[in-house]
Amino acid sequence: MRSVEEVVLLVGLELTQRTAANSAHPPAKAEESLEELAALAESAGARVAERQIQARPRADAATLVGSGKVEELKAQIHFHEASTVIFDRELTPTQQRNLEKALDVKVLDRTQLILDIFARRARTREGQLQVELAQLNYLLPRLTGHGAAMSRLGGGIGTRGPGETKLETDRRRIHQRIQAIEKSLERVRTGRTTQRRQRQGVPLATIALVGYTNAGKSTLFNALTHPSADAYVADKLFATLDTTTRKIHVEGAGRLVISDTVGFVRDLPHGLVAAFRATLEETVRADLLLHVVDSSSPGRERETGDVNRVLAEIGAAAIPQLLVWNKIDRSGLDPGAERDEYGRICRVFASAQTGAGLAGLRAAIAEAVEPPKPASVFPDRSSNPSPELSL
Repeated sequence: MRSVEEVVLLVGLELTQRTAANSAHPPAKAEESLEELAALAESAGARVAERQIQARPRADAATLVGSGKVEELKAQIHFHEASTVIFDRELTPTQQRNLEKALDVKVLDRTQLILDIFARRARTREGQLQVELAQLNYLLPRLTGHGAAMSRLGGGIGTRGPGETKLETDRRRIHQRIQAIEKSLERVRTGRTTQRRQRQGVPLATIALVGYTNAGKSTLFNALTHPSADAYVADKLFATLDTTTRKIHVEGAGRLVISDTVGFVRDLPHGLVAAFRATLEETVRADLLLHVVDSSSPGRERETGDVNRVLAEIGAAAIPQLLVWNKIDRSGLDPGAERDEYGRICRVFASAQTGAGLAGLRAAIAEAVEPPKPASVFPDRSSNPSPELSL
């Protein structure tokens, strides 16, 4: 734990000129996105002193936000005695160098912040290697002129993982390190494949919990696998990174294999998705995805879409999904289930914390992995769904 609290400023960019590309996938509102960035910063151990949003028709090529906003940030840094400025977009190497030179403090972007949190939370050797691989791939194009800045910055957010020594080595040695990590992870992947084949020797349906970070996946995993569960739970973003797999018994379906996976987030760095390929294979190979949604989140629709985009990126879009609207104890919803136009349960309302609706979830799981049964624990609400529940 750091003895001195790291004071940070957050900066968001709202593009006022919409393009056909971003109209197809509307971004989160700038305020909502900055709120999530603040939660990420706090998860990394920082204190957020100021949040600012710059509205521009397009991003500035040199500093992302323009020279006027840079001057304003200088004053805010001095006023709050801040040591770090975090931008809610990925910065180019040139933008980051220009901003660090102009502001004379550490400058990070959203990707670096997420990588930092992953570096802190990775517990297993596999997880640590995956995070280091993602960090090195991200930092490789940013090495020019970055060594001096890293030496000046010392420690704190954005400096965990490979460390100052590795970042000051030449590109050749970094490439060698990347290759060594990839070989190690390939061995892990081979081991997982062997374990999967052994499980397939005794045919068991496999289930993977997926969802936005902090949607309650690990709490639900513990509730479904009790008393053998041991997944770490905390009310923070990216509380767990390493996949945990257990066997459970569900009445009507028999023994199943269920896995708790890393949570997703808006703009999850592509390099991080690639680095966690071995872990995410548990998702790609699943027979059923329990897509856990925080029903109390005002951004639940966008979060659901963000998760589905990541699932498509890793090749899991075609796997059957069962939406689990979790945390109904916070949203005021009642336990229940809804069916789609084909008569299949498509959404279950439950609370992993209180246990409400878990019996219905188990029945839905059994129905999803076995031939449909007419009986249901919950009344069918599909005929009169609440308008506010539509995704």
